[in-house]
Amino acid sequence: MNIIKHSLVVLGMIVAPAFAAGQVSISIDAGKPGPVINKYVYGQFAEHLGTGIYGGMWVGPKSNIPNTRGWRNDVVGALKALHVPLVRWPGGCFADTYHWRDGVGPQDKRPHNVNGGSVDEINAVGTHEFFDLIDMLGADAYVNGNVGTGSVQEMSDWVEYMTADGGSPLARLRARNGHAKPFKVAYFGIGNEMWGCGGNVKPDYYANLYSNYETFLRAPKHNKPKIIASGGDTTWTGVLSKELKGRTTGISIHQYTIAGATWETKGAALGFKEDEWISTLANTLKIDQIIKDHLAVLDKNDPEKKIGLMIDEWGTWYADADASNSALYQQNSLRDALVAALNFHIFHEHAGRVPMTTIAQMVNVLQAMILTDKEKMVLTPTYYAFQMYVPFQDARSLPLAIRDNTSYTLGASTIPGVSASAARARDGKVYLALVNTDPSRAVDVAVNVAGTRVKGATGKVLTSAAMDAHNTFQNPQAIKPAAFSARAASGNLSIKVPAKAVMVVALEE
Repeated sequence: MNIIKHSLVVLGMIVAPAFAAGQVSISIDAGKPGPVINKYVYGQFAEHLGTGIYGGMWVGPKSNIPNTRGWRNDVVGALKALHVPLVRWPGGCFADTYHWRDGVGPQDKRPHNVNGGSVDEINAVGTHEFFDLIDMLGADAYVNGNVGTGSVQEMSDWVEYMTADGGSPLARLRARNGHAKPFKVAYFGIGNEMWGCGGNVKPDYYANLYSNYETFLRAPKHNKPKIIASGGDTTWTGVLSKELKGRTTGISIHQYTIAGATWETKGAALGFKEDEWISTLANTLKIDQIIKDHLAVLDKNDPEKKIGLMIDEWGTWYADADASNSALYQQNSLRDALVAALNFHIFHEHAGRVPMTTIAQMVNVLQAMILTDKEKMVLTPTYYAFQMYVPFQDARSLPLAIRDNTSYTLGASTIPGVSASAARARDGKVYLALVNTDPSRAVDVAVNVAGTRVKGATGKVLTSAAMDAHNTFQNPQAIKPAAFSARAASGNLSIKVPAKAVMVVALEE
């Protein structure tokens, strides 16, 4: 293989070497729009793990780090630039040990608990603080309730506390705690990973639990959250889609990407070889078949398509995550940006049945958008992938066909060389997203939009010379998107996509 040593940026255009791979053809049918790509597909997840909340996002109102009501201004500002549509909180496995009354009332009187067996949970961030964050971001809320160590009464009270109008005793308590108006909860999840950390139960038993809990969730009709069931494998989806029809908006599943062949050999976040590059991308592409398997079950049991598949934990998980204190902190490289983009394309493909996903997680945990160290903050390649794909939020998906696609092969592994997705955004423009999975070869892509003469393309490209290019506190801008533009020649648009790159462009019609 020829190795691309550098990515050259000249006057806003990426210049690829002359030895780029053969041309790939992409055809977009803008006249036959598909389902809307729900903005919630770009949701985020914030759990009380390590410095995912405390320090990473919340520093308290008395901190020397600039903040608003305790939330870091730099982190909130960066997240607002992603147009974060939805935030899931408080977990995760943490949700099924969380008692909401510990997190309301005066902060200096809230109890301290042990989180994850060894970490002090100070309960400074509770219901009111979470909704402060939601308001600052302009996002919607997805709250997970406690089935594992909670009760029907506790969960019922929490939903009433958040959503009830002024006459309710719990609404009056909410007002005394500083918020007279009800909170808006877009989604409420009954438990988390009930097959494991949420209770280690069987799907039939959980279906009964869910029905019991859901019956007693009290919320005004005009302010009632959409309720989500905690799923697992396709057996769980089969049981829940039969038993909970009419009682649930969606069934959640979780799917993490590792670099190795087994959970015990997850691979490293940095310093990896090319075999772990291709294995990571190949592993993340498996989510497409996983989704198809679940949707086949849903289509059988729920042909009216009333139940959505909610992928409310996804992302990369590497072996050097700091599991010693449940922090799960790991670095984030260009490889992670490609993982994110490949997942986006798959979610877009299933937009009609996958209305929401939340990546794990926002800050300092697993595939994070942002890393912090005391007053320092750095944006990750995954952050930039989310930023580049903002136009796809609530965009109308467009049919796309790839012909003469390249293949990327290493050893016994082969994956498609180019992945693509197209949509017409709310601004009226057609956006095309491209991923070149090959770390060594650039590729020429010919773009055609049926019935339209495309004049050019402008947007951003994210790439680097190193497979594990990443930003650090010492060098926070080692990798970031560069401007890209291309002009049609004789009515034909050809886009040169660098090796190991993510690209999003608006097509000029």
